[in-house]
Amino acid sequence: MASPALKMRQSLATFEEELREKMQEERRLSERQFRTAVVRSRKRHVEKRKKRTSMRFWVLVTSLVITAVVVTIAMFETLYLLLG
Repeated sequence: MASPALKMRQSLATFEEELREKMQEERRLSERQFRTAVVRSRKRHVEKRKKRTSMRFWVLVTSLVITAVVVTIAMFETLYLLLG
């Protein structure tokens, strides 16, 4: 028959081992969640940059078209005044 002190030591060792395993599992879970958050953050950043770049492109195209139209109209009006 085992003494109560031996049983208590075995119980304490089992408890410590379970606690250690639980802490390791929580650490792995925390690291996995952190990596997932980093990946999501990078994806959001890339999407934001892509949206911003696309918007800038269309603003540039629009401004170039408007400039071309205004210059063409001004040129023909000037030509009309000079020749008319």
